[in-house]
Amino acid sequence: VQLQASGGGLVQAGGSLRLSCAASGLAFNLLVMGWFRQAPGKELEFVAAIGNSVMDAVYADSVKGRFTISRDNAKNTVYLRVNSLKPEDTAVYYCAARFTTSGVVQSTEGESYDRWGQGTLVTVSS
Repeated sequence: VQLQASGGGLVQAGGSLRLSCAASGLAFNLLVMGWFRQAPGKELEFVAAIGNSVMDAVYADSVKGRFTISRDNAKNTVYLRVNSLKPEDTAVYYCAARFTTSGVVQSTEGESYDRWGQGTLVTVSS
């Protein structure tokens, strides 16, 4: 599986972006997809994950109500809609894929994800 993230950029506080991650190489609908982020000088942080059911979505407390993860299995793509951005959301955002047989989000730990995209930078100015 190869992952290609895009959609980052510079945005003012309160603004929005839609991040995309296109996957290729394996049956996308078998993958649990996640978004993580890493701010300068900080550890990698879980943001959101989605199973092969669109109802199976998990969020970090810091983004609940502002970020929405979704997927389009026909396009092999997962999205992260980021609204009401804050300067502390500034980070490189990575998409990741986890191979499962259940298609259910069972982990929010980065080390349990099997493939990673290259990251897309989101910069929020105050």
